[in-house]
Amino acid sequence: MADIIRPMQAMDIDRVYELERTCFRTPWSRQSLKDELTNSIAHYLVFERDKRVIAYAGMWIIYDEAHITNVAVDPDFRRQGIAKRVMLCMMRTARLFDATQMTLEVRENNFGAQALYAQLDFEKAGVRKGYYTDTGEAAYIMWNSDIGLTLSKSNVSIG
Repeated sequence: MADIIRPMQAMDIDRVYELERTCFRTPWSRQSLKDELTNSIAHYLVFERDKRVIAYAGMWIIYDEAHITNVAVDPDFRRQGIAKRVMLCMMRTARLFDATQMTLEVRENNFGAQALYAQLDFEKAGVRKGYYTDTGEAAYIMWNSDIGLTLSKSNVSIG
């Protein structure tokens, strides 16, 4: 089983869009994902297993902050540590572009994702009420204030 984490390319858009539609109630459009390839602040990674994209994540880097925009894992491959590996690679990529901290929003009822982010040193820093228009659900704003420290204590293989 060959696992590879690499930058998203144009050839990945259809599969990433398929993951968006599978994983999210309000998926990004194919065009929005394609536009991210030319967005100078956007950085997207895909996780391939045996040459098939089964996960991806995206972020925008603005000054010293990385903002996670998307994290998706094919439902057939969840609970295998893939999201954690991808997030650690996102942190490493963010550090390459001089980001020192990372933020994201997570659904108030997405306890699995919240647990993952807590393992990666994210802390709840606020609430956006009604953030998710599909359900009216709130989002927790979470921050990792030192992604370099998180990376230094991680013993997870991310290559």
